[in-house]
Amino acid sequence: MNPEQPAAVVVLPDPLTRADVPRLCAELAAALTASPTAEAACDTSAVAHPDLTTIEVIARLSLTARRMGAPGLRLCNTPPELRALLDLVGLGEAESAPCPTSHPPPDGPGSRTAGTSGPRPGSSGGP
Repeated sequence: MNPEQPAAVVVLPDPLTRADVPRLCAELAAALTASPTAEAACDTSAVAHPDLTTIEVIARLSLTARRMGAPGLRLCNTPPELRALLDLVGLGEAESAPCPTSHPPPDGPGSRTAGTSGPRPGSSGGP
């Protein structure tokens, strides 16, 4: 990835419910529409208790990214518990790294699609 390339970063909340899916997909689609060359990324650092809803959200975000022309969805700051669940369901090949820098979204830096920096507190920052 080019470090100067902008990123469309969606931050998963905790707790995460199926009701969050349409909003998160809409956020990602809006960010990719605003910056068509942006990399699609998902900050998973807040996910404390990953489950199959988390997997569904990641899969739907990945589909949204591809439909918007992005090559896929990059997972950022993935907790070990989520990494293990992704491996279990066969999605372990998803890349995980610190989140790329994003441009502030149209509605300001406090938006949920704003980028993050560094590992989550208490983690080593590695996959």
